[in-house]
Amino acid sequence: MQDDKTNAAAYWSANLRLIAGSMFIWALVSYGFGILLRPLLSGISVGGTDLGFWFAQQGALLTFIVLIFNYAWRMNRLDKKFGLEE
Repeated sequence: MQDDKTNAAAYWSANLRLIAGSMFIWALVSYGFGILLRPLLSGISVGGTDLGFWFAQQGALLTFIVLIFNYAWRMNRLDKKFGLEE
């Protein structure tokens, strides 16, 4: 019984770390690069526009897609590690 609780707590802790890391990257890209650091990134040109604008318009969307696939892949690995495969 205690082993099940310990296993569940470790699984949930690993899941929360994964979510927190994904949220940090999301905030960094969308708010950091797209809004707060935009003046610093304005001198770098990407696709005919400055890098800050690119992050606000395209980079954030691409990052979100990568985060979704990364989360699904890592959760599948986590499920296998704790014996919770589908």
